[in-house]
Amino acid sequence: MKKICLLGATGSIGENALDVIRKHPDKFKVAALTVNTNIKRLKELIAEFSPEVVAVKDETAAIKLASMGIKNTEILSGAEGLKKLTASLDYDILLSALVGFAGLAPTIEAVKRKKRIALANKETLVAAGELVMGMALEYGAEVLPVDSEHSAIFQCLVGEEINSVEKLILTASGGPFRDSSYADLRNVTLAEALDHPNWKMGSKITIDSSTMMNKGLEVIEAFWLFGIPLSKIDVVIHPQSIIHSMVEFVDGSIKAQLSLPDMKIPIQYAFSYPGRIKGNYVDTKFPELKELTFFEPDREKFRCLSLAFDALEQGGCAPCILNAANEIAVEKFLSQKINYLSIPDIVEDALEKIDNHAKPDLETIFEYDRLTREYVENKY
Repeated sequence: MKKICLLGATGSIGENALDVIRKHPDKFKVAALTVNTNIKRLKELIAEFSPEVVAVKDETAAIKLASMGIKNTEILSGAEGLKKLTASLDYDILLSALVGFAGLAPTIEAVKRKKRIALANKETLVAAGELVMGMALEYGAEVLPVDSEHSAIFQCLVGEEINSVEKLILTASGGPFRDSSYADLRNVTLAEALDHPNWKMGSKITIDSSTMMNKGLEVIEAFWLFGIPLSKIDVVIHPQSIIHSMVEFVDGSIKAQLSLPDMKIPIQYAFSYPGRIKGNYVDTKFPELKELTFFEPDREKFRCLSLAFDALEQGGCAPCILNAANEIAVEKFLSQKINYLSIPDIVEDALEKIDNHAKPDLETIFEYDRLTREYVENKY
């Protein structure tokens, strides 16, 4: 029986993870749940799963939850509550499904405790990949990917020597604008950007998918997860989202992991690794697929993808700046304060105007995140 500490319980990844736990009550148990503000849903989950502890990031919402007569479950609040939960609770696996930079601090606490990290929060490695992976090696913590693309690569690499890898090929759906021209993007509405053709995700990740920043962040994450040079990481548009990623080896062989889009598959694999357990979540019928197509991403149209490659090449705090600027820009687009094409403009401006730091420690990473957010908030 593995105890799961689930950060981000009411998001898409969180709800899928809870479905996996429901399917296998003999193998997995909820130890803790966290949410941002959705205490109505959290109260329902407390009644169903009886976690020892919950944490609510919004302190006002946490006070309201405490007034609802919750019994036998400790309620923590704020960023410190999240950090305390991962630092002291009895659990086996941390599923980090928080959105954005907020996932870094609690993940570090789990690393220090030598826990298995089922990582869905890509920003943790984007902002501080070298430090987090170095700490994982030092403390003996496992970092297993939950993103479908990284889980696919991870599965393809099982039993293989890393020096036999010629290339990692991350697939991308292309989002809602894969067939649009750059001119079309000038008039993109919020509703259009949130209409992803293949996946049901939260608003921030859906916008990132539409700009292909999500794929850029995944490139940076893959670099740190697998220790492969950037020159050996490629991105290909695959509209059907059946092949979740591929690994090409030096002998010309290519391995791919395939399934219909369903996040429960990589979540369950991260929970059960190195074994596999019965799923029955999707049934991939190849005769019904008809075709699998691939083409190169347009890096001029999807400027965020190019900016992510550039930030990784710069190294230091550049990926942290990229991530923080993008988070604020997406927030502004979601609240309709800026237009769609302002997102890459803002990220590029932050990368150009904020001086990089070549060898940051964790304190410097947190400081650059703060500085970048202040810069973008004040300027735009």
